[in-house]
Formats: sequence, structure tokens, C-alpha cells
Amino acid sequence: MDISRQILQYLHYHPLSSRDEIAQGTAFEGSGATMKRLIAAGIQSGDVVAEGRARATRYRLSDQAHLLMPLNLDTYFSLDVDERQVQTSFNFKLIREQLPNVTLFTDEEIAHLNELQVEFRQHVSEMTENEYRKEMERLGIDLSWKSSQIEGNTYSLLETERLLRESKTADGKTKEEAIMLLNHKDALRFIIDNPDYLRELTVSHIEDIHQLLTKELSVDRGIRHRRVGITGTNYHPLDNEFQIREALCDTCQLINNNENVFEKAILALLLLSYIQAFSDGNKRTARITSNAILLANGYCPLSFRSVDSVDYKKAMLIFYEQNNLYAFKQIFIEQFDFAVKEYF
Repeated sequence: MDISRQILQYLHYHPLSSRDEIAQGTAFEGSGATMKRLIAAGIQSGDVVAEGRARATRYRLSDQAHLLMPLNLDTYFSLDVDERQVQTSFNFKLIREQLPNVTLFTDEEIAHLNELQVEFRQHVSEMTENEYRKEMERLGIDLSWKSSQIEGNTYSLLETERLLRESKTADGKTKEEAIMLLNHKDALRFIIDNPDYLRELTVSHIEDIHQLLTKELSVDRGIRHRRVGITGTNYHPLDNEFQIREALCDTCQLINNNENVFEKAILALLLLSYIQAFSDGNKRTARITSNAILLANGYCPLSFRSVDSVDYKKAMLIFYEQNNLYAFKQIFIEQFDFAVKEYF
């Protein structure tokens, strides 16, 4: 890792550090003048922010760098859950102050995604209505399977296809597993049949999708009003119903005000999972809501079929604990690429 990256990594975990503290913390062996020049380069690039003057100057990461700099997942998760230095509580500044002022994708990433979207629209224009529905059904089966697998469902892809197409349950599986998959089918059918439903996102829309995904399961309806824990992390979501609803309203406003459809979709994926507004089914709701946004704007939906469930969970956990979305952004780009080339 080069020294510039080391400085950013250090400031990620030690905001408002002095130049001497940065040099010590990164075991820097160069001169003070060199460190000064490296920090100045970080300020010029927009990654580092200086606060104070002269000897009292302290440095921190910019919001852009904090949210989007690469963090090594293998190194991060080599530490036990209780050893990781994490932000344990909900970040109230994230949705209102930080994300509105950050561009989530680089120019190169947006160019790549836009090229894929053009390819998708071209292929769809050459399809008959029946061909399009068949491919969308295939994507829906894959999404139902992977989305449920991420949540611990043990149905295989072939068993899922049989269930959703022939209503035949698999031997040795629970009734709840079948219901989870069938609920995905119903939710997906709803957003496909009502493509304009999430052109404008509202809290009631999110609640509607959650209700479709959790019907006939032992999951409380509506916004939760008690604490909820998340396995594998010391991050604790909001436990106040009023604050949860306020965070959802802020999320809807942030997404609706954003003109970039890719940013809308990834923000829904991340923030609905981060807020954990419901007692269960939050990530499922986030995935379907995100896809509804893509479909509402004529964009290719994601199946997540080729993503490793553990990689998905790690990328989400690092967002919970560090508010860093670099790893999840890579998953989003890869899955959009996969969906365009696999289904259309």
C-alpha cells in the first residue's frame, strides 16, 4: 500500500489528527516536508480536509473519501466482531448532510453503466413482448432464490424454479422457506405490472413492498417500535419509531432529489438495510425497492445471482460499521453488468 493510501486509511480511523500523529500512525520514515507535501496533495484532490491553523491544524477525510475510499475487506474482517473499531450507532448526518454532497460513481463507472444500459435498451427493443416477459421471469426466479439465500433460505435454484413455476415444494424444507420465495414472486410481479409505482419513492410504498415480502410469515407489520440486533456486528440501528420514520422520509427525499438512476437504486439498497425500519425483511425490501426504482425508470433490474452471499453480507456490514460503500458499489456494478449480459 502506498503512503498516500496509508494516510487516508489512518485518517479514516483517526479523524482530526495532527501531521505528527499521522506520521507516527503510518510509521512514515520520510521527512516532515515530504509528509506536508503528501497531505497537501490529499487536500488538493479533495480527499483530506484541514481544520484549524498553524500548529493547531488537524486533518480528517472529506465525506467523499470517507464514504468511497477502498477498504480491504479481508483485512477488515480478519478482526473479530468485538475487536473492530466501528461506529456503533446510527449516523444522523449520513442521509441529510453527507450523501447529498457526494458523487457515488466515478465518471468512468457511470460511463460503463450507461453503456450497459444502452445495450439493455437495444436488446429489449429487439425482443417480442413474450420474449421480454420470459427473460424477466427467469431473472425474477434467480432474484427470488438469491435474495432468499442471503437471508438463510436453503432452497436450491432448481428447487426455487420448480416452486415458482409449478408450485411444488421441496422435500425437507420448511413451509416458511417456500412462503419467503413465493412472496418474492408476488412482490416482483407487482412491481413489473406497475412499472411507474416507484418513480417517486414514499414511506408507504416501502411499507407496501415489505408487507408483500413478509405476508404469512411471523413478521410484525409496519415500522418497528423496539430494538433490533444484527448478527455479526456491533452496529445498533435506531430504536425510536419516530426517528426511524424520519430517517425513511429523509431517504425518500434524498433518492427522489437525485437525478441519477444508478445512485437512486444503490441508495435504496444501502439505506433501507442500514435503517432497519422493520423487525425483519429489511434487506429483502431494499432489494425489491431498488429493482422497482430501476424498472420505473426503464433500467435493467438486478438478480444478484452471481454474487457470493458472504461477500454481499460483508459489503453491507462495512457500510453499517464504517459508512463506507466502496465494496458494495463494486457488487452493484458487477451485478448490473451480469444482468444485462445474462438475461437481455
